[in-house]
Amino acid sequence: MHEGIHLSEPLAFGIGAGIFFAHLPFIKVSGVPGTTFRTWPGAIFKRVAQRLKISVHTEKFRSPEKAMLALDKVLQTGKPVGMLSSVYFLPYLPEAFRFHFNAHNLIIYGKEGNQYLVSDPVLENQTNIAPEDLAKARFAKGMPEPRGFMYYITNTPPKIDFQKAIQEGIKQTCFFMLSPPLPWFGNRAIGFLAEKIKSYPSKLPPRKASLYLGNIIRMQEEIGTGGAGFRYLYAAFLQEAGEKLHRDDLIVMSHELTAIGDDWRNFAYHAARQMKARQSDLVSFDELSALLKHCGIKEKDFFQRLQKVKW
Repeated sequence: MHEGIHLSEPLAFGIGAGIFFAHLPFIKVSGVPGTTFRTWPGAIFKRVAQRLKISVHTEKFRSPEKAMLALDKVLQTGKPVGMLSSVYFLPYLPEAFRFHFNAHNLIIYGKEGNQYLVSDPVLENQTNIAPEDLAKARFAKGMPEPRGFMYYITNTPPKIDFQKAIQEGIKQTCFFMLSPPLPWFGNRAIGFLAEKIKSYPSKLPPRKASLYLGNIIRMQEEIGTGGAGFRYLYAAFLQEAGEKLHRDDLIVMSHELTAIGDDWRNFAYHAARQMKARQSDLVSFDELSALLKHCGIKEKDFFQRLQKVKW
């Protein structure tokens, strides 16, 4: 919007092929296997910029001092600056949201006195942060290390070809969901995780099984914008793309993916009750596995049909 380009979050998410799925039992995050419902950090922004022919300057730094000076210099030109940060060191977030995740994106759009003005996708309203807290968040230790990474737009084209960008985003999304040969990525990973969940009672102590389930739910419902592991967000992209390009078929498919998102949310609801040992309406780990497999089967059919859409 700042550069005169009207680009909603769903449209950016779809053009950037943001939706994905991976379950990596060999990579532990805070002691539990890594699960993600979106592509790797930074990829969405990079793809959107490339597909819309937008020039972006990116930079990393060796020290917090140099990083903060560079930020101030760009802010003086009136440009907002995006950056990576650690969620854990952002004091304006609720404590329940603050954990060791070093790939959170936020925007600094100015200063008032000694405070930086922040637009954070987690919050509905703008907020502010002290320079020492921002520096700490930008240089958090752990994987990945942000190293003060920041980025800002330097040039935009006079006209944007949204149809081509939308088409390329959909094509890449379908490829990533359907083509990975390894069981940890794409649609195959949903069935892989379903089998893992079925084995939790026999292979894990009850406390650890609950932690594993809790992490899946958190990544799906709290980290995944809009809930349902970004399925609602991608459905909103298809809806907007259909309206922008006058494509009724994309609008119909957006409704289908919304329904699949409801299935994901149903899985999360029952997983949360199992995690908290709520006796009413409690389902077994086998039933949770079946619910997740159902999501995977429906998504495979969905993306196979989306892949065959004519342009």
